Amino acid sequence: MSTAEASIPPSLINVKALLFDVFGTVVNWRSTVHAELVKRAREKLSSPGSLSEPLRARLQKITDDDDWARFAQEWRNSYGKFTRTFVPGQTPWKDIDTHHHDSLLELLEAWSIRAAYTETEVRSLSLIWHYLAPWPDSSAGLAKLGTAYTTATLSNGNQALLRDLDETGQLGFQHLISSADFGAYKPHPKTYLGAAAKLGLRPDECALVAAHLGDLQAAKSHGFGAVYVERPREEAFSPQEVEEARGWVDLWVAEGEGGFVEVARRLGISN
Repeated sequence: MSTAEASIPPSLINVKALLFDVFGTVVNWRSTVHAELVKRAREKLSSPGSLSEPLRARLQKITDDDDWARFAQEWRNSYGKFTRTFVPGQTPWKDIDTHHHDSLLELLEAWSIRAAYTETEVRSLSLIWHYLAPWPDSSAGLAKLGTAYTTATLSNGNQALLRDLDETGQLGFQHLISSADFGAYKPHPKTYLGAAAKLGLRPDECALVAAHLGDLQAAKSHGFGAVYVERPREEAFSPQEVEEARGWVDLWVAEGEGGFVEVARRLGISN
């Protein structure tokens, strides 16, 4: 390892692999999904005769900034609910691509605009999650961290989705690990322990990098180190819970401090 070990938090000294949550931590899902929803709606409204007048009126009432942002958040929330309530061996299996498609259909129905889009258009729109823009520090930070650590995803996203994100964002992950590889979704124990085993490492030789304290708390309970990188509007913990987390998070990079590049600096990576 090419790091200056004296600068590494003692609890992370034995870590050999950094595993990364992806949605929100590595990529900015909110900006990409919101922009695509607005783009698709504008295309529909600018296409003569493509919509009935009542449907056109309904679509015109949906504002670019507030309403489509809320739609994007509701789509993201449905993902969170789905993964948290999934019970391996009991809940029928569904990968994240299928969930994104199904939940998009449900949202379009709930917003009374399902008829505005063909099934082909819905399918295409549901795949926007494959092409999310990375945060500005993600690619450079991962490149630095990869010189000293094994880097891998640990995401609920399925393998095809992760491959596209890695390629589109030029992220350069050394391994793409999906919780689907273990027939479960985070925060189920099988996902963290399975990922460590897949890399041939003990849990204490792994650390999770995430912008969500709930994910980190679960990983920590199974022996992982916890590296928190704040991202705008990603944290679901209450202010009190966030303060309490400062007592168990191993490395904390606040918003505006440089993200993954700062993680590399604090781990003593100077190249």
